[in-house]
Parts: sequence; structure tokens; C-alpha cells
Amino acid sequence: MTGVVDKVLRSGPLAFVDDLDDPRLHDSDLHHLTRVLRVRVGEPMCVSDGHGRWRTARVGERPDGLGEVHEVRRRSPEVTVAVAMAKGSRTDLVVQKLTELGVDRIVLLHTARSVVRWNAAETPRRLERLGRVAREAAMQSRQVWLPVLCGPMAPDAVSDVVSGPMALAEPGGPPPDVAVPTVLIGPEGGWTTDELSAADHTIGLGSSVLRVETAAITVGALLCAQRDGWLRPIAG
Repeated sequence: MTGVVDKVLRSGPLAFVDDLDDPRLHDSDLHHLTRVLRVRVGEPMCVSDGHGRWRTARVGERPDGLGEVHEVRRRSPEVTVAVAMAKGSRTDLVVQKLTELGVDRIVLLHTARSVVRWNAAETPRRLERLGRVAREAAMQSRQVWLPVLCGPMAPDAVSDVVSGPMALAEPGGPPPDVAVPTVLIGPEGGWTTDELSAADHTIGLGSSVLRVETAAITVGALLCAQRDGWLRPIAG
């Protein structure tokens, strides 16, 4: 039965609504469905509350033909990728791809060597924009759990929002292992000695020196694949 339900969820468009019992599509979502995806009013779709609950419906400003409510549990362990923000649209790319992969929490970092820093006044607007990026990526990838997006914060503050073991990505460390489901990705200037000395664990990502966005997406893909049973932990 689970496979049938999963197939239904992935067979048509998905949109997020504020109230699953009385769903109403946002104007931008209705426009995307009907103008970009060319889905006609009345055709099948799914609506979700972003917290694992979803149901089938028919496309419309107020979707009708509502089906049974299903619930998808959070996968365990929850995967968190904390990443130093990068210039331009690269942080958008990180949030988009980590959402598609199924990362549960994305933490934005201000590190000692970070080039990109947000001031307090611009942070809410920038987080709102990244929230939209995550929402659109979740709709595209049929993820009914929206990732938690938080920060920016210093690396030593990540433990305030995440429980369990954490690791810093640093050349020479062992491969990522979902037994340590939270990984921090530093800036291209690297971690300082103080930041490294405060870490309980480090992990490595091979012999290449990766850009911030490549490292973050690689870690997200490896941890989610291990958690979901598609990949065995990589032997160190």
C-alpha cells in the first residue's frame, strides 16, 4: 500500500497550502501550474502542508475533490548541512539542491573567514527569499516536508539548533557517515585553527578542493543516500 501511495504522490504536480482541510493555492502556484506546467483546472494534483501531511485534489484556486489525508514521517536520522554563505546566487543553488535531496535542516553560517555576511536588517528578507527557493524545490521534487532553514549563525552556535554528533568538513578526514548526520561546510578560505580545534569530528570529501556549493551538495547527497538505504556507509 505504501508503494501505491508513494506513486500517487509523485505522479502529478504538488503545491503547498496553509490549511490542508481548506486548501487554497497561492496565486504564484496557480500561475505556475496552469501557465508554466500547462496543467488544466480540474486535473489531478496533490497538496501538502509542508509538515509531512498531504492529500490528492483537483487543480483550482480552491482545490476540490479532496482525497484522504496521508502522513509521511520524518526520516531518521535527520540530516543537517550547515554551510558558509557564498557570493551571488550560489547560496540559492545550495538551498535548492539540498531541498531536492531531502536534507531536513539547512543552517547558514557566518564563519571567521566568511566573505558574505548579512546584517540584521537584511536577514529576514533574504531568509524569506531562500524559503521560496526551498518551497519551489520541494514542489518540483515532491518533498512533503519542507526543510528547516535557519541562521546565519557562528559554527559554535549550531549545537543550539541541532542535537547529536556534528562534524566539520576538512581535507584528510574520513568519509561522511550518517552516524554523524550534521556536517558543517566552511568558506573557501577554510576553517581557522580555533574553529577546527572546537570540532569533535571531521570528515573529508576526497582529494579535490571543492567549492562551497559543491561540498555542501556532495555531503547532502551522501548522507541522505546512506540514511535512505541507497548507499552503504563508505569505509574510511
